Amino acid sequence: MRHYIDLLKNEKVLRRLSLVQLIAYFGAWFSNVAIYTLLVQMDVSAFVIAAVASFHFLPGVLQAPVSGVFIDKIEPKKLMLFLLLIEIVCTFSLLLVTSSQWLWLLFVLIFIRMGAASFYFTLEMSLLPKILHGRSLQYANEIHSIIWSFSYTLGMAVSGFIVYKLGVKIAFVIDGLLFVFAFFMLLRLHIEITFDKSKESFFLSFKEGLKYLKTHKKIIHLIIIHATVGFTVFDALVALMAKEYYASFLAVPLALGIIHAIRASALVIGPMLLGKWINSSRLIYLFLIQGVAIIFWAAVVEDFYLSLLGSFVTGFATTTLWSFSYTLIQKHTDREYYGRVIAYNDMIFLLTGALSSLLVGLLIEAGWSIAEVLCALGGVFILAMFYSVWVRRVYKEI
Repeated sequence: MRHYIDLLKNEKVLRRLSLVQLIAYFGAWFSNVAIYTLLVQMDVSAFVIAAVASFHFLPGVLQAPVSGVFIDKIEPKKLMLFLLLIEIVCTFSLLLVTSSQWLWLLFVLIFIRMGAASFYFTLEMSLLPKILHGRSLQYANEIHSIIWSFSYTLGMAVSGFIVYKLGVKIAFVIDGLLFVFAFFMLLRLHIEITFDKSKESFFLSFKEGLKYLKTHKKIIHLIIIHATVGFTVFDALVALMAKEYYASFLAVPLALGIIHAIRASALVIGPMLLGKWINSSRLIYLFLIQGVAIIFWAAVVEDFYLSLLGSFVTGFATTTLWSFSYTLIQKHTDREYYGRVIAYNDMIFLLTGALSSLLVGLLIEAGWSIAEVLCALGGVFILAMFYSVWVRRVYKEI
């Protein structure tokens, strides 16, 4: 924990970006609980819930081929402010969704807002390796994931209570105001980096990015390894759990908030215990832990209190798995290609999350139980473990 604090003390830009990130992420989880509560109140199908979850990822997939080029061509602070402004407008516009007749607007707003959010994330992650290196970069990635997890924990827990007591609209208002605060925090930040604007045409920059990946197949394998973490997107499943198993004795927003908060607390604790232990040779053990944990959750999912334990062990290795695999990609990418490679990586990761969410909906509609779906997701990480073993044997320097 001390090394995180020292890094934040010494790196002013990272400190301010982390604070902006904390505020924005915390606000985002207010509306997330509210959105799924609204869907349950509308009594929509499992597939619609899963489709909404997938819309949190699809924009990043579609824009990734061009977002990396923009990142390498536009000064980062201006672009970050513009993206936050889009999130502000879309968040307040969620107040217009009052019934199932406005479901189409909910999809549109989520699509645009999450497009801006994923663009912002890609931009920030391509900025970090320009100001930090080595262990500092790994710790910065871990700080990023810890902040995400902490915001997720507290945001989900508080939002569950707020939505239960004050309603969906208040959650949307709080979310929007927090984004406004984040905007003005970023406005005051001076990012002291040398911005080398790409002088190539847009099409040539895009083409060169693809060519770079083709000649660096090691990075492609690392992108695939990182993308497996996308199968830990449980938003739709947790909403379905609350609706099917727990709604008879606990309000849906409270159930959503508690389960997400418990899992997210493990996302915070995990990297604090595993951060110094993890290295390339031990990565396979994280995949094994992740897979077994999800299968355990499947075994106890119908019991609410045991399900809380299952959600905790499921989240324990996730953050470290995400941050370390991300660091490997940054480490093996040349500086002038950061924006494009990180964008392609995020595209594959988000595509995995979107397809995972849609798969959940399709399997549930096809008659699979929630436990069976969880077992299938756990099996993905067992397969990923064997894949990572093969990659390490082929590319020994990873």
